[in-house]
Amino acid sequence: MARKNYGEEFRRRAVDLYESTPGATVRGIAEDLGIVRGTLRGWLEVYGTGKKTGADGSLTTSPLQSRAAPDPVPRDESPQQTISRLQAENAALRAETVKLTTEREILQRAAKYFAGETRW
Repeated sequence: MARKNYGEEFRRRAVDLYESTPGATVRGIAEDLGIVRGTLRGWLEVYGTGKKTGADGSLTTSPLQSRAAPDPVPRDESPQQTISRLQAENAALRAETVKLTTEREILQRAAKYFAGETRW
């Protein structure tokens, strides 16, 4: 199957259509336009504003923006605030590392257990 190339104007209009249509879904808009859902999702990441019109017509946050970049570092924070923020981030990362290490050990033990159980 031949790969289709869409112009930037078409991409921007597709994103605008998704964001401005009340209650629209990626699946519905993609089907209407004859494109693949993954293609539309990619365009939403590139051209999207992160806002979407809800079914009731109100402006809401798009559910597709959950992978957005974290909040930028405040430029007006004092050195003490910076140290406190970095210490908190460090503690959170250490806790995540401990959690992942524990999960990995459990999975390794389970894999060894089940591998040994299959030998008759």
